[in-house]
Amino acid sequence: MRPKQTSLKQTLKQTSLADVVRDPEAFEAFYRRHFDAVTRFLARRVADPHTVADLTAEVFLAVLDSAHTYRVGRGSETAWLYGVARNTLYAEWRRSARESRATSRMAGHRPLDPDDVARLEDRIDAESPARRALEAMAELPESERALLELVAVDGLSPAEAAAALGIRQGTARVRLHRARRFIQQVPGVLPVMGGTS
Repeated sequence: MRPKQTSLKQTLKQTSLADVVRDPEAFEAFYRRHFDAVTRFLARRVADPHTVADLTAEVFLAVLDSAHTYRVGRGSETAWLYGVARNTLYAEWRRSARESRATSRMAGHRPLDPDDVARLEDRIDAESPARRALEAMAELPESERALLELVAVDGLSPAEAAAALGIRQGTARVRLHRARRFIQQVPGVLPVMGGTS
């Protein structure tokens, strides 16, 4: 009798994320599986292709350092990864705020191949309606805005968003309800977001 072969995906489910980051092939599969989701997440929030490329790389570097913090019972890999991406993005915003305004926007960015720039510009253009929705949500308190972003814009379930933000599911439901009530009063946002009910 032949031994049953398992797919790479089944193997990854049986393996902890901490083990995945120690195995180059498994980490490459993880990277390929989540690369598009991470770049979409960042392209919704950043309009510069160089910054999107740099932040995407930083997110996966952060995964290497923090994989041991992922707990399957608290949500999906994607939810956890969005939490890592959000923290990476906020760290970049804080760093940028401290940086001198005289510094050129291109300083510190690696040159991108013209095809990479074109692909990232297409991704940024595709995410412009979501960016408008995010701008409209700027008046919400940070805790409600972050939750609504993850659910309505990034497509996480409320439970996954709660896991990404490190809050309880009940707290997430209350914040999401308040945010939805507010956003229903903002003209033109619901069609872009596909509704929030």
